[in-house]
Amino acid sequence: MKPGTASARPVVLAPDPAWQVRGRALAAELRAALGPLAVGVEHIGSTAVPGMAAKPVYDLQVSVAGLEAAAAAFEAPLAHRGFQTTPYRQDHVPAGRNDDPALWTKRCWARRGHPDGDVNLHVRRTGSPNERLALLFRDWFRAHPEAVPAYAAFKLVVAGTVPDIGTYTDVKDPVVDLIIVVAEEWAAATGWSPAA
Repeated sequence: MKPGTASARPVVLAPDPAWQVRGRALAAELRAALGPLAVGVEHIGSTAVPGMAAKPVYDLQVSVAGLEAAAAAFEAPLAHRGFQTTPYRQDHVPAGRNDDPALWTKRCWARRGHPDGDVNLHVRRTGSPNERLALLFRDWFRAHPEAVPAYAAFKLVVAGTVPDIGTYTDVKDPVVDLIIVVAEEWAAATGWSPAA
């Protein structure tokens, strides 16, 4: 489940080209603020995909060598920028994978009502399957703009139907699992990797 208020109704907006610009700026700001423990900072999620409808919340991913050391080091600089820790420490393991759930752990912060934008900040281990999945999902949609309208329409329908963000995420996860099957085939065919 994504960070934030799980009981609130989901709001999905039409795409805004400014999202990509703002996401890159937020990533650069956090890269500078978090120091060398932040191996990489990426704008991920739907706001990182041109033409995609999205919740008006930026998803950012910080890649780190170790979760515990990074979480301790990041607490003060993130709090200074309006972030609060969330209880979410586990990502959804895609259907059909037999991974140890421990491989899908993370640390998470959220910022809401801030003049510089609402953010979900996912801190994941470098080389972990959940770090890779977030980048693959974004990059597959960027490489396949013809798929964006269908997924955007799906999200808009779900957001208008379900009572809360928790249900929205539960309905969306199996669809993401299906997209990842196709995205993995694309990755294998093209040689895509998170570092590419």
